[in-house]
Amino acid sequence: MITFNQKPFIIFVLLFLTEVIIAMYVHDAIICPFFGDFLAVIALYYLLKSLLKFSNLTLVLSSLLFAYFLEILQFFDFLNYSGLKQYKIIAIVLGTSFAWGDIVSYTLGALFVMLSEKQLKNQVIQKIL
Repeated sequence: MITFNQKPFIIFVLLFLTEVIIAMYVHDAIICPFFGDFLAVIALYYLLKSLLKFSNLTLVLSSLLFAYFLEILQFFDFLNYSGLKQYKIIAIVLGTSFAWGDIVSYTLGALFVMLSEKQLKNQVIQKIL
């Protein structure tokens, strides 16, 4: 179901802006490649959560599988074969090179979301009781 939820959308926007800042200004070997990918799955989760009414598990798995899909496209050098590599913004968004570290970062981001959502749910339940 399509819906709009403002709180997750605000979180998405803040994460997206953080991603943009990292992409533009941080050019190191740790934060940009690993933390950026970690945040990417989390940002995608909150975007989906702001627009779709599905379980948290469905949304986080969808975010993770989408990230894996993009990484698989990178493995097969999709941008080069499709002719899209010349468009810098597409190359930035889709990525240009496969890395197992990216897969790990995406997975850790998804696990972080699941643990965070579980913790928030437990806090709400404790307040009610």
